Amino acid sequence: MTTTPIATVDLFAAALHIHPDGDLRATERRMTGGAPGAWQIATFHVETDADVHADHWEMHPEAAEAVCCLAGGVRVHFRPTAPGATEETVRLAAGSAVIVPRGRWHRLELDAPSDLMSITLRTGTRLERRAGAH
Repeated sequence: MTTTPIATVDLFAAALHIHPDGDLRATERRMTGGAPGAWQIATFHVETDADVHADHWEMHPEAAEAVCCLAGGVRVHFRPTAPGATEETVRLAAGSAVIVPRGRWHRLELDAPSDLMSITLRTGTRLERRAGAH
């Protein structure tokens, strides 16, 4: 039997990775990549749009993502899926979340400094600079 030391985890400094075999570890947060099959739960304190890379679209090809607003406020923008369509926007207040479908391009913008949580498989995550972003 393996024993894991009992210790607190600073969720704003580390991420939790949940592996398919049931193993759960505190580890470095990653925006892309990660252990194959490991779900990442990451919590962020963000002050500006730059902190949430608002000038980039993001997409997770391996799984849906839960974007959770723990404090503050954030807008989640979804890239149009058809020519001529417009962006869809979901506004999140403290205590709310949106599920971003697998493979759907999205980006965030802040309404206020916020504490956010992301839950997804990071494997294969792609970032793409938004047209017209500086």
